[in-house]
Amino acid sequence: MKDLQEFITSGILEQYVLGDTSDEEDAEVLMMAGKFPEEIAGEILGISTALEYYALENAIEPDPVIGPFLLAKIDYMDRLMAGELFSVVPPLSEFSLIEDYAEWINREDMVAPEDFEGIFAKILSHTDALTAALVWLREMAPQEVHDDQYERFLILEGSCDIAIEDHGTHSLKRGDYLQIPLHKNHHVTVTSIFPCKILLQRVAA
Repeated sequence: MKDLQEFITSGILEQYVLGDTSDEEDAEVLMMAGKFPEEIAGEILGISTALEYYALENAIEPDPVIGPFLLAKIDYMDRLMAGELFSVVPPLSEFSLIEDYAEWINREDMVAPEDFEGIFAKILSHTDALTAALVWLREMAPQEVHDDQYERFLILEGSCDIAIEDHGTHSLKRGDYLQIPLHKNHHVTVTSIFPCKILLQRVAA
């Protein structure tokens, strides 16, 4: 087993913050965080701050999605460390119903703060093959493209338009499902007067 200093200097925490770790590496981070909670939390905060400072210094406008999902990942790690039982949310499909996911989406802790700005996320489960999260959008999600993950949406509350390159605009409401094709630019615009709540899955291609 690596000691604390060897673990910190290995580079795994930088990869963890960037979302580039495997399930095995995530488990190692959780184990070390359980043994050294203050030290690991401090390192993760320092790495996150350094990345943000680098982006600002180099005049790079931060992606509005990265921050909320980084905080969601830290929250998920904290919950597992506190004893939350690991579970895997079933894959979404065109036949999925909202009630199929009630045990995950109706949990008392799966709520967004009333004053969140832009985007808020809570991770429900994560494996190498599939990440599931609840996402709240106040107005929009910026254009993005995925080359190695299928992105799937099930609308839980509100409504939105999802515009996909070469595939037109899809108007979605509560209960609607959509999968984004690989290699296609897409963006989301909220059309309801209140935030759009989405069960989002990213599935390895």
